[in-house]
Amino acid sequence: MGWFWADASPPQQGAAHSIARESSAEPPPGCPMHRKPASISTSSSCPMHQEGQPSVTTSSPSYVSKLNPLNYMPSNISNKRESSQQQISLPLEREISTIPRGDGSGTTWEYPSPQQMYNAMLRKGYTDTPAEHVEAMVAVHNFLNEGAWEEIRGWEARFAGGLAHGWKMCRKGEEGAERQMALDALSQSPGSSTGKASTEPQLIRFLGRPGEMTPKARLLSVMARIYPSQFPDNPPFDRHDWYVRRRLPDGQTKEVRYVIDYYSGPPEPTGEPVFYLDVRPAVDGPTAACERMLRWGGDVWWRASGGAVREEMERQQKK
Repeated sequence: MGWFWADASPPQQGAAHSIARESSAEPPPGCPMHRKPASISTSSSCPMHQEGQPSVTTSSPSYVSKLNPLNYMPSNISNKRESSQQQISLPLEREISTIPRGDGSGTTWEYPSPQQMYNAMLRKGYTDTPAEHVEAMVAVHNFLNEGAWEEIRGWEARFAGGLAHGWKMCRKGEEGAERQMALDALSQSPGSSTGKASTEPQLIRFLGRPGEMTPKARLLSVMARIYPSQFPDNPPFDRHDWYVRRRLPDGQTKEVRYVIDYYSGPPEPTGEPVFYLDVRPAVDGPTAACERMLRWGGDVWWRASGGAVREEMERQQKK
């Protein structure tokens, strides 16, 4: 899940995380590892390099040079049929997402076409993927990404204004926060769309980490083994880290990492698949920890203390 396509010539910026090196390419420009190996002497058996002697530079490039540093996907995936095992034609149209890109271009991310997705899966080694299923996979993939972004926007609407604003939004539970966000959206004048766009979060880059469980997912797996009747043994089938540019009230920006666990649920009676997303800011510092505690604690306290009933009684007394 979570694949997007950037431009054919992505911005030259360092990758946020390193991956295993191989021997057929070179690290991308801007990476601190992007340096020529030291020259070695070939005309002397002395291990010390002697000045003035001819030297040979050996290059051991890495596979990452062929990857887009924004998403670690090959940046030159073809949009045409490449494999002889593909028996049907796949659509070539690419869907435009609603997710703003954080590169200053003012554009949104693009999803791969079904043909690009199929070619990418073949490159990743998923050679047993039936081509006729790819179009449905792309539709689910795009739907889940849009849902993940809506969850991130909800977090940003609560906490981009600071922890005090976050508590004001969260103190009446999830329903109260949703109601307040709807009121804030309605209170905006029609001519303020530009200002609203300037405060919207933007997706800078993302990283798929399906083989690494988040601490929360590991804890739930342990609880499922200890209390199988209370916690289902249903580990996430995928994990992503999304790096988001947050707009602060003073006009500054801040990079916030979000972790997303993708879960599958029991299918609907009609046979349609069901997926759950657990989206939250990564605990990279005390601020993110406070944000998670405020949102979770505010909702639990509001429901446990009968906040909705108390609010309704106050409303009745005012009549």
